[in-house]
Amino acid sequence: MKIISVVGARPNFMKIAPFIKAIEKHNQTASEKIEHILVHTGQHYDDRMSRAFFEQLEIPDADINLGIGSGTHAEQVGQTMIEFERVVKENKPDWVVIVGDVNAILACSVTAKKEHVLCCHIEAGLRSGDMAMPEEINRLVADRISDLLLTPDRLSSENLRKEGVPESKIKFTGNIMIDTLENNRKKADSFDIMDILIQNSVNNPGKKIGGLLSDEFAVMTLHRPSNVDKKEILEPIVRFIIDEVCPDIPLIWTIHPRTRKMLDSYGLLDEIMEHNSLFVLEPLGYLEMLKLNMHAKVILTDSGGLQEECTVLGTPCLTLRWNTERPITLKEHGGASVLVGNSIDLIRKEYHEARNKKRHPVVPELWDGRTAERCLKAILDFNN
Repeated sequence: MKIISVVGARPNFMKIAPFIKAIEKHNQTASEKIEHILVHTGQHYDDRMSRAFFEQLEIPDADINLGIGSGTHAEQVGQTMIEFERVVKENKPDWVVIVGDVNAILACSVTAKKEHVLCCHIEAGLRSGDMAMPEEINRLVADRISDLLLTPDRLSSENLRKEGVPESKIKFTGNIMIDTLENNRKKADSFDIMDILIQNSVNNPGKKIGGLLSDEFAVMTLHRPSNVDKKEILEPIVRFIIDEVCPDIPLIWTIHPRTRKMLDSYGLLDEIMEHNSLFVLEPLGYLEMLKLNMHAKVILTDSGGLQEECTVLGTPCLTLRWNTERPITLKEHGGASVLVGNSIDLIRKEYHEARNKKRHPVVPELWDGRTAERCLKAILDFNN
């Protein structure tokens, strides 16, 4: 059997790493080996960050890099389809495996099906209900045309059933990203928080660090256009952080290039950089971010993956979105996350509640570190 796996951006790396390991483990004992080809589309490619993730997660170098780079959604999808079609025609795989919800999964699922190749979507069935999110469109299209849909939770499986997907296509396998978390807990915990600050700082790393050494700090990530592309939305969030969070506890902000650019254009960047209790860092590698998550008092984020990690680690999580495709991470489903959108009143209320909470780790069903094995078994057992 020949499988092509596709990654397009950093969120995919944490999901493909355990799948590759499952293939390697299978090939050690199986009489019929799997030939695996890893394709990196190069969407939002950053050599420094991509290399850090590949090295930390022990992902082999991509066999093929399409070098798509940034661009509009149409440019990325169109260029990826053109380049990936050549790859499929040349290699003639039995399966194309896609993970997550970036533009690459839309492009490569469509291409696979037009070339009459079986397609498997790992992390299928997630739904936010928000068609303004490009990722929601990617998920809907990929799930509609894929042959095998591997879901991270039963809510996702039910979403697919409601959309009329045949039961034979749906397989509940668990959350593959948690495989990566469980495989890297010890390694991440060996990292030193002060070293992370010094090595990744974009403002003064010599600030007072008392709270950071006593696990009394907050972490923030922010990158979605709905939060950063309008001054009237981003500025109140910044004011809340500077005026209310930082006087309470230090805050580590791993700053996305898009967010940094917008802050600069709004005239907010200098104040952030100069604040004595605000530690601004470059985007971090997986292990560094996991270390911060393991010790933070609270996380403010608009990242989907961090919602899941916070649930398993028990870190109180303020999700700066009005909806989520991962409802299993919400408090009403037993998780650690609460939706606060960009309402400062809501953010303030939930911040003070989270600030006084103890960690309460939760492990949803099949988030046990063995999802990749079940994913591979589902592919091997599939009857077309």
